[in-house]
Amino acid sequence: MTEGQSPAGPDDTTADPDYSSHGGFPDFAVVDPSRGFARFVTTMRRLQDLAVSTDPDDATWEDAADRVEALVDLLEKFPAPQAVAPAGRAPSLPGMGSLLLPPWRVTRFEPDGVSMTGSFSRFHVGGNFAVHGGVLPLLFDWMFGMVVHAANRPISRTAFLHVDYRKVTPIDTPLLAHARIERAEGRKAFIGAELTDTDGTVLAEAQGLMVRLLPGQP
Repeated sequence: MTEGQSPAGPDDTTADPDYSSHGGFPDFAVVDPSRGFARFVTTMRRLQDLAVSTDPDDATWEDAADRVEALVDLLEKFPAPQAVAPAGRAPSLPGMGSLLLPPWRVTRFEPDGVSMTGSFSRFHVGGNFAVHGGVLPLLFDWMFGMVVHAANRPISRTAFLHVDYRKVTPIDTPLLAHARIERAEGRKAFIGAELTDTDGTVLAEAQGLMVRLLPGQP
């Protein structure tokens, strides 16, 4: 991911005089989501859980599909560019209002590190009620982008992300995540992070490399 989605406000373009030439990234301004959008995202997250955890008869599936198709017909009339749609720009909502991201919240956003709290649900299960191993890199990658932005470094992309799985990550359990820049070398920012339970037991650790884009790089 890039570091464009921040809970702290618009990107500080003064820190990077070539900001506008880094692939033409838009300025992701924070939005105060409407009540309707907040309800929509909450309901969609519940629908995601139900889509992978229910087994009604075929008539019910057909009814559900009809309703979802009606919803698609309703919403596709209102396309919006990336930096205009509220999804991913609403830090007051879990996952910043993006259904791609886990429903976590940023609790600390400082130059020396970022912290998040949240939990995973049935939608994130890989097997035997454990969180799918592919979900954790998504969480860490999101955090790495936040860390880069909190440190006021220019637009960067993930060059490397390694995850060590220490214990099975449960669903429906409050969890914590912390990340920080461990060292910086020119365009490179080396980031470390860990996912823990509320007792401090480490469930997973991650190491990553974020590289600042050169002018013209997308």
